Amino acid sequence: MNAITLPAPQSTTTLKTRLRHAELRKRIGAYALILPLAVFTLLTFLVPIGQMLYNSIDDPVVVEALPRSSALLRAQPADASVPDEPVFQALAEDMKESLESQAASKVANRINYEESGLRTLFMKTTRRVATLEQGPWKEAFVAIDPAWGQPKTWSVLRQTSHRLTGDYYLHAMDFDRDVNGRVVREPAADRIYADVFARTLWVSLLVTLACLVIGYPLAFWMSHLPARTANLMMVLVLLPFWTSLLVRTTAWVVLLQKEGVVNSLLMATGLIDEPLTLIFNRFGVVIAMTHILLPFMILPLCSVMRQIPPAYVRAARSLGASPATAFFRVYLPQSMSGISAGVLLVFILAIGYYITPALVGGAGDQMMSYFIADHLTRSLNWGLASALGGLLLAGVFVLYAVYERFVGIANVRLG
Repeated sequence: MNAITLPAPQSTTTLKTRLRHAELRKRIGAYALILPLAVFTLLTFLVPIGQMLYNSIDDPVVVEALPRSSALLRAQPADASVPDEPVFQALAEDMKESLESQAASKVANRINYEESGLRTLFMKTTRRVATLEQGPWKEAFVAIDPAWGQPKTWSVLRQTSHRLTGDYYLHAMDFDRDVNGRVVREPAADRIYADVFARTLWVSLLVTLACLVIGYPLAFWMSHLPARTANLMMVLVLLPFWTSLLVRTTAWVVLLQKEGVVNSLLMATGLIDEPLTLIFNRFGVVIAMTHILLPFMILPLCSVMRQIPPAYVRAARSLGASPATAFFRVYLPQSMSGISAGVLLVFILAIGYYITPALVGGAGDQMMSYFIADHLTRSLNWGLASALGGLLLAGVFVLYAVYERFVGIANVRLG
């Protein structure tokens, strides 16, 4: 009989190669599915944040419009001195060119951010210098305005003669530089942003705490309702999302004003004799923001609470635990993930609120977003606005890290 020849077994190397190719195809398919989301996130989130952070340290106006004088000022020590004739001559040449290129007004605006009144000084001097043919330029500048013979004027020009700067962050933290370039604290009357940052964090924490106190019991109740009733309540919770934020905020103005529904009801019942001030103050801001942000607390809480088996609490009760002990030792630890998600979501949204505090708050209740918008639209100081936004972003990251550590310790203790 002829021997039967069996096919050679497939080599292990070939099988591994095929498996590797199959895993690679699956991985590429998974990446292809998330690619649109990744591109969207990159273009709408990461790129704008990166541009904002770059704008907070980029200061090209004076360097580009006054290249000769900026180079000479950078080469000199940052002391309280008035430069010599070569710097005045270079500045005169730069002023003439900036007037022709229509960049003089940009320079005037930029240095005026550092010292009020320098815009008028720079524009007046630029127009006068453009009519002069030759020096001596130092005497000509001082004759136009004695401020050119003062160290403070040149200190500002030295500060703004660098392309990359940290001065925007100094101003955002209520610091400044003196005539020698040393970092000093702003005078008490000029300190603004430290109080605004503290106010923003405090209002955001108040709103977050109010949403948690109101939302947790409501979510607990909704998660234990029959499915049909729970769905109806969820629709009522989501109902505010179908109304414009501006409309909801305006509605609170109508409710809380002195002749509004709330004051009229309280006076009709005899609880008060005269209308209360419920609007254009901190109380109105917290109430309106809590109403708007409450669904963002309820939704993650309900999602988590519906996954907690009721048998766990009943088992704890059957083993002799009191209702309070069963809740704090069994139910609350299992709902911590919902609390974490709700608190973070509400706090991050609250810290950037602008419309609601602007409409229902007073002058002392405006949050950081108001000042950022003001610098972007009115004063056009985009560098300072970017620095304020960068500090706000850094504060959110720091608080998030502290909160995660606190929640981790609380989970360990409750567990």
